[in-house]
Amino acid sequence: MTEPEQGSDAGYIDMIAGPVVKALGMKGSKMYDVVMVGRERLIGEIIGLEEDSATIQVYEETAGITPGEPVHKTGEPLSVELGPGLISMIYDGIQRPLEAIQRETGDFISRGVRVSPLDHGKKWTFHPTGSEGDRVKEGDIVGWVQESPTVKHEIMVPPGVEGVILSIVPEGDYTIEETICVLKGRDTDHNITMVQRWPVRMPRPFKRKMDPSVPLITGQRILDTFFPIAKGGTAAIPGGFGTGKTVTQHQLAKWSDADVIVYIGCGERGNEMTDVLREFPHLEDPRTGEPLMSRTVLIANTSNMPVAAREASIYTGITIAEYYRDMGFDVALMADSTSRWAEALREISGRLEEMPGEEGYPAYLSSRLANFYERAGYITCTSTEKREGSISVIGAVSPPGGDFSEPVTQNTLRIVKVFWALDSSLADRRHFPSINWLKSYSLYLEKVEDWWGTHVAKDWLSMRNRAMALLQEEAELQEIIQLVGPDALPPSQQVTLETTRMLREDFLQQNAFHHVDSYCPGGKQVMMLRAILLFDSLAQRAVKRGVSVERIRSAGCRVTISRMARMDNSGFEERMSAVMEEIKKEMGNLR
Repeated sequence: MTEPEQGSDAGYIDMIAGPVVKALGMKGSKMYDVVMVGRERLIGEIIGLEEDSATIQVYEETAGITPGEPVHKTGEPLSVELGPGLISMIYDGIQRPLEAIQRETGDFISRGVRVSPLDHGKKWTFHPTGSEGDRVKEGDIVGWVQESPTVKHEIMVPPGVEGVILSIVPEGDYTIEETICVLKGRDTDHNITMVQRWPVRMPRPFKRKMDPSVPLITGQRILDTFFPIAKGGTAAIPGGFGTGKTVTQHQLAKWSDADVIVYIGCGERGNEMTDVLREFPHLEDPRTGEPLMSRTVLIANTSNMPVAAREASIYTGITIAEYYRDMGFDVALMADSTSRWAEALREISGRLEEMPGEEGYPAYLSSRLANFYERAGYITCTSTEKREGSISVIGAVSPPGGDFSEPVTQNTLRIVKVFWALDSSLADRRHFPSINWLKSYSLYLEKVEDWWGTHVAKDWLSMRNRAMALLQEEAELQEIIQLVGPDALPPSQQVTLETTRMLREDFLQQNAFHHVDSYCPGGKQVMMLRAILLFDSLAQRAVKRGVSVERIRSAGCRVTISRMARMDNSGFEERMSAVMEEIKKEMGNLR
């Protein structure tokens, strides 16, 4: 062992076990303080303290460091920089900008590299909204910056600060470090800049959390119409390898009607993040017409990056999401996947020699998952004026072998309100999204019913429930069909099978790569479902009149129904009305 290198702010390494380092001489440190480990000053975080000994998880590769090397204290918790410039950035798990690192070190991240998360030299055009003499408190807006074509970045008074505005700069160009406002507080003056720092493990404050009641429209028919998530809600997408978790998350990130998207690639393969980086700059937001990257923050912590940084990436992402929520935005956060994050917890726990829980995961797995998901919500901000924002959290889960009984899936199900169960048999049949409609559920149906009734259709929920009843009946009939064949069923049940085939193939199935079918507006979804249920009602009447099921199957309107999804989304009301008239006319003429 080399001679310990110490200073007034430093301890020294005593033991190394992969990403876990034990250091001595750490008196005065606090839990979750950031430290610099070794001569290369690798970033680490204290996760255990006992007298002058600290247990540290290191967020960079520890190969080559040796006992005796210094461990420098910073006295600060792991924090993120929040300010203009976050949108369209690509960070690693501890908010280091990957593009800036590439320019500095090349294609591979060098250990110990330090790059500021935000560009401190760039000037932003600041527009003041506060005036001298105004009394402001935490969360109040004193000005704004146009961060991207779609994001108006509000400059807020930081949490814990209040006072009277002594001075505020005129409209002009300033860096994020320049003082743009001075507040006279009770004991001291506060210089307000455009940048804040916030500890990632501490939720940002809010005034009140409310029940979500507005759906997050995703453009995916099986999600919006059958199993909706509300803005401020939580959802899980569990599924085995190849069932489409990542593609589904990409669709949600592309088309959700959220103002800001935070996409966390937590331990997934690098090629999946590459798809996002390649596609998003060229895809158009259906609401604004701008590139999708102009409202997106990416956190890429892929499977070949240090495992401990996965644990931090989840908190980095949710803290950035809370910052934009506090401005009054609706934020959608995608975490892909929380299983990889849980595996990082399991590895760190094993290195710490803690008593393992089920399947080797730490006993505190459920509480860590709950701490993450509970930071979602629809809230009233802390500001003086009434301002509301939301964070919707959608986490992918990767159970080994698609086994939903494993601990991460089961603990997630106890927390989230929406369960989108991916099915390998549907994926094998190239049915996308491969969400099993009999295993999935949403607890937001009644909460979003008023919104659908007011903005789309009053009978949305009754139509949805009728369609689900038909699909449930089909599943029960499949057992009989396997014994006696479909032709042995009575005509009315054969019509039911024909209707559910249309529901499965023409409504629930969607082409993520088709320029029209990739995104389906809510109004079109309801009209498509109405057309299929109209066909079912008229077909059931026809068989009662003695019309053969073969004639119903050969009706020309069947082809028209199968083409509904690819009808242009602009002006769909007129086209869909024509489809309904065609169904009524043709089915009414069957004799």
